[in-house]
Order: sequence, then structure tokens, then C-alpha cells
Amino acid sequence: MPLLARLACILAILALAGACGGKKKKKYVPPPPPPPPPVKPAEPVCTLTAEPSTIDKGQSATLSWTSQNATDLDLQPGLGKQQAQGSTSVTPTESTTYTMTVTGPGGTGTCQARVTVTIPPPPPPPPPPPKEMTDEEAFAKNMKDAYFDFDKSNIRPDAEAVLTSDGDFLKGHSNIKFTIEGHCDERGSEEYNLGLGDRRATAAKNFLVNLGVAADRISTISYGKDRPICTEHDENCWQQNRRAKFVYGTESK
Repeated sequence: MPLLARLACILAILALAGACGGKKKKKYVPPPPPPPPPVKPAEPVCTLTAEPSTIDKGQSATLSWTSQNATDLDLQPGLGKQQAQGSTSVTPTESTTYTMTVTGPGGTGTCQARVTVTIPPPPPPPPPPPKEMTDEEAFAKNMKDAYFDFDKSNIRPDAEAVLTSDGDFLKGHSNIKFTIEGHCDERGSEEYNLGLGDRRATAAKNFLVNLGVAADRISTISYGKDRPICTEHDENCWQQNRRAKFVYGTESK
């Protein structure tokens, strides 16, 4: 068989073999995955504190805050729009809860701080004005007795100082009338001591009259040794009994 005829025969056989084998199967390729979902913006958050958190009425507290992921901050009651962080002074008249509302792409959030206001008790009422002292009370407070030596009725130096002070008081209270009682210690007779007591009362009266105290305001009486204020039998006790005693009002002999 000529060469060309052979080649033609081979090509025909190959073509026939390809037709009998069918189409070649394609390899499966999966579709690409879907794109990831968009990232959600972070939620806005804040912190709010009050320092001090408890105050007395009329005092102030400081509110301080911070925030994240927020584009708008509103502080209530009554303080309105604020920066992302800061502080402000408040003076509430009653206990108040402050609320910060923060808003951003991720939504809305809140934070709170409370300022407790304590109302102190009212101050105590002022003390009542001092009670005006009566003449009798003033007399008892200011008048001092004058003392004498044994068997004497003359005014000794310490008694002069006492009677001078008594006279100053009496001249400032010219409406007061009073009695000077003359007293003695237990030694000597009753009759003698009545006379000695009278001389002592009269000596004290005359001293006051010389100071400018009107004589008609003064009565005198002697009790001798009948009204001792001390009953021991020694000089210390006797000295306490030898006296000119001042009594508010007048007494009759």
C-alpha cells in the first residue's frame, strides 16, 4: 500500500477512536465563599463619678466623666451637651441622680452618679436672755458682812474695804432699804452683848452714811450673842460671829 494511503488510513482510525470515546468530563470547581459581614461599630460607653457623693445642703460636688466610641454626650438634669471627657461642679438642693447619655455609631449607652444631700438640723435656739436680777437677789449677791475684833465696835481696815464696796452697790440701788444686824460671840453677858451688837450695827451704818448712803434707808438691830452662825468654842468660830450682817428689807427692834 502506498505511503500516503497508509497515513490516511491511520488518521481515519484515530478519528474513529476519538469519536467512540465521547467527550472528556470537566473537573468540578466550587464557587468562591461569600464576603464576610461588615464589622459592627463598637457600642459607646461612659463612666460618671461624683466626689464627694454626700454633701450638706449648700455645699458642692464635682461630677467627672470619661467616654469611648461616643460622638454625642448629654448630662442631665440640666447640664446638657458635654465633651468626651471632663468635669463640672454641681450644687444640688436635694439628693439628685445625674445621668450621662452617650450616642455613637454603635448605639446609645448611659452611666449614672448620685449626689446625696443631707440637710443638717437647725441650729439650737439662742439661749433666753438672762433673767433680770431682782433687787433682793442683787442685794444678797453683792452685800458682804463686816467683822470686828473681840469686844470692839470700831471699823477695822478689812471691814472698811468691805463696807466701801457695799456702799458702792447701795448707791447704785437707791431704792433698796435694808437692816444691819449687830452680832457678838458667846463670851460676856447677854445684856452686854446686846449693847455691843447695837454699837457694831450703828458703826457700820455711820460708815455707810458717810459714804453717801441715805440714813433713812438703814435700820439697825442687835441680836447680841443669840444668833451665832458657828457654835464651836474657839477663836476661829468666835470671829465668824462678831459681825455686822446685812439683811434685805427692814426689821423692827
